[in-house]
Amino acid sequence: MSSPAISVTGLRKSFADHVVLDGIDLTVPEGRIFALLGPNGAGKTTTVHILATLTRPDGGDLRVGGHDPVAEPDAVRTAIGVTGQFSAVDELLTGRENLLLMADLHHLPRSEGRRIADDLLTRFDLLDAADKVAGSYSGGMTRRLDLAMTLVGGPRIIFLDEPTVGLDPRSRRGMWDIIRELVADGVTIFLTTQYLEEADQLAHRIAVLDHGHIVAEGTPEQLKRLVPGGHIRLTFGDEEQLRSAAELLGGTTTDSTLAVPSDGGVASLRDVLDRLGRARIEPESLSVHTPDLDDVFLTLTGRTTPEKESAR
Repeated sequence: MSSPAISVTGLRKSFADHVVLDGIDLTVPEGRIFALLGPNGAGKTTTVHILATLTRPDGGDLRVGGHDPVAEPDAVRTAIGVTGQFSAVDELLTGRENLLLMADLHHLPRSEGRRIADDLLTRFDLLDAADKVAGSYSGGMTRRLDLAMTLVGGPRIIFLDEPTVGLDPRSRRGMWDIIRELVADGVTIFLTTQYLEEADQLAHRIAVLDHGHIVAEGTPEQLKRLVPGGHIRLTFGDEEQLRSAAELLGGTTTDSTLAVPSDGGVASLRDVLDRLGRARIEPESLSVHTPDLDDVFLTLTGRTTPEKESAR
C-alpha cells in the first residue's frame, strides 16, 4: 500500500493569542481530490501555506510527498505546485513568456521549456492567445494560465486555494474539467473552496474546518447523511392508496404526496419499495431528497456558506 500524498497529525498554529489550527488531522491519498471547507477565517489558507512551506507551524507531524515541510522544505517544494486565489501571472508578459519564465525558474533546458510551454498552451486552450500579453486575458484565461504555470515543473501534488473565485459559471466548469484531467493523470489535488457545489462535484473526500478543529470528514454523500431532513417523496393518483401508504410507512402527507423520512441510501429506498410491493401499493412517481452540502455546512458551523454570505 502506497504512502499518502499528504499526512497531517496534530497540526497547530496560532497568531499571537488567536488559535487558528488546534491540532487537526488530515490524510490525503495519492491521485485523489481532497477539499477543505470552512467559514471565512477558519484557517483554510493557513493550512495550505503551512503544507506548502510558506508558513511555519507551531506543532504537529506533517508529511507532504513523503517529506517534512519544516525539516525538508526544498524537497516538498520540488514535489508540489501552488495556485492561489491571487494569480501569479505577470500581466506584462505574454502567456508563452510566463510559461517560459517558469521553465527558467525550474532550471529546465531551453528546448524542454519551449516544448512544455507549447504542450501546456495547447492543453489549456491558450494557443491562439499565446503571444498576447496576459493583461488582455479574461478571468478564465488568466486562471488557466496560472494553473498551467504551476504544472511546468511537473508537480505530483497541487494545492488549489480558492481557484475559481470570481469566475463565471462557464469558466468555473472549464476549470473543473481541467482539475479532473489532472487527477486522471495521477496528480493529487488539495482544494480549498467557498463554492460547495465545487466540492460536491470534484472532491473524493471533504473535511469541514471550524474554530481550529475538523468538525466532520467523509465523502460528500457521507457528510450529507449527517444532516436530518432527507426523505423519499411518493406521489399517488388515488387517495385511498395515499392513505394506505401513510398508514404503512408513516411520514407526512401534502395533497397527493407522502414524504417518508430516509437517509437517502439505497437500502432505505429498497425497504420502502419492498413494503409497498408486499402491500400492493403503487405510487405514480417517486423521488429521493437528501440534504445538500449547504445544509451540512449550516448544521456543522452554524453559519451560511461563504458564497451566500458574500452575495448578501
